[in-house]
Amino acid sequence: MESKFAQFLKENKIDPRRVMAASHELESLRREDREAKLAKRNAKKEGAPTQTAEEKKAMRKPRSGRGASPVLLARATDTQRVTGPNKQRILRAVNHILTQRKKTPIELKALF
Repeated sequence: MESKFAQFLKENKIDPRRVMAASHELESLRREDREAKLAKRNAKKEGAPTQTAEEKKAMRKPRSGRGASPVLLARATDTQRVTGPNKQRILRAVNHILTQRKKTPIELKALF
């Protein structure tokens, strides 16, 4: 029995290697992410006062730095258990591919 994810990939003719590459591109750390992590670490060391609510809103959440791996995609296609953050990574990559193909993005329930 195929998973919903495997059926979706087959219906839309998406190669799992393409999902892996898109996920790596989206999730890899960039310079601004590293700078934000460094600033947060330095503020913690120095015992600086905590940030205000406005400053926290201005800061963007950094990327995870972890793309979808071949093992993760194999687990997702074989109807094995996949955690929530991993599902989100796969969803972001699939939606990125769909928007490149000028199709509408999908929701998590349609994929898993």
